[in-house]
Amino acid sequence: MRLEIIIASFISDLKTFVRSKGTLFWTLLFPVMLILIFGAIFSGMDETEIEIQVLDLDNSQFSYQLLDVFNETGLIEVIKAEISTEDKVLSYIQDNDLKRFLVIPHGYGETLIPPVDPNASVNLTFYYDQSEQNSNQIIRNVISNVIQSMNMGFAGGSNVIGIDDVKTISGDFGFIDFFLPGMIGFTIMQTCIYGSLERNTKFRKDGILRKLLTTPITRSEWIFSKMLFQLFLSFLSAILIIIIGILIFGLNINITFLMIVIVIATSFLFTGMGMVIGRFVKDEESASMAGGAVTFPMMFLAGTFFELEMMPEFLQTFARILPLYYVNEGLRNAMIYLKTEDAIYHSLIVLIFAAVFFIGGILLTKWRED
Repeated sequence: MRLEIIIASFISDLKTFVRSKGTLFWTLLFPVMLILIFGAIFSGMDETEIEIQVLDLDNSQFSYQLLDVFNETGLIEVIKAEISTEDKVLSYIQDNDLKRFLVIPHGYGETLIPPVDPNASVNLTFYYDQSEQNSNQIIRNVISNVIQSMNMGFAGGSNVIGIDDVKTISGDFGFIDFFLPGMIGFTIMQTCIYGSLERNTKFRKDGILRKLLTTPITRSEWIFSKMLFQLFLSFLSAILIIIIGILIFGLNINITFLMIVIVIATSFLFTGMGMVIGRFVKDEESASMAGGAVTFPMMFLAGTFFELEMMPEFLQTFARILPLYYVNEGLRNAMIYLKTEDAIYHSLIVLIFAAVFFIGGILLTKWRED
């Protein structure tokens, strides 16, 4: 082997690598972006406290001690509920959109006064939204561990203190119920942004946009026809995901009017976003890089794969300015949980985002300047 030829070939490959913006992004910047995103998410998880509202009906030294132990775990932040009776718990949870709630009953402290009767029992009531599986499983495990310690300390290991679990959403939901609507939102985002970017940059590069000025079609007609095609692809993707969810995972999915509205608005939203981004990139490699820089952070931070409460507070705040977050939440409430008011709220926000980005995309797509 001739060393000079090997070195010359290596240098040639290195020059090609450095000159390619797309290759540089996917090889260097993309993994850096991923480690920053996941590092910010998971490095702060140990420091993140999950809120739980508590109704303390006992108001005894023993119940105060229990709440202090919860706070000292570093995983739970106890918040005192603004109600005084247990019969109002479910309506209070619904009105405040709470994911978890704990009730300490009357007689809790009296049961633990020494000598403790090993045959006695007193149960805490844990209300939880079963769609929030990850965070609620953490809370449930913490409560169980604390109760086990209390039973060991006060009753010598007898199960005097127990937990009654109460679901706050009718139906039996699992992670796949949380995941599938997020997958629909994410897929539409990818399809519309990359489709719009690739089309605009390719047409600009080939001079097709300038040539369109010589045809009878107007700019609005051309944009609307491309939007309809992206809308067709959006519904096609959503239908395929829904069919798989029903046939493979046995999900009970509801095709509602609000779900259709959100899918249409999402297609407009991300098609417009793709047009806006495409106005500032000049070639296909740059378009791919710009698309990735926008879609990947939203994919991981907007609640597509896991709940926002699993992330540090500053990332939760950031996630709530991302359009994909409202798409995901709107689809979950419209398709799975049937929370009509929440679905309408998220739908309106998605529609506002759609109007802003789609109108912006239309105004920024100027054939003559291209």
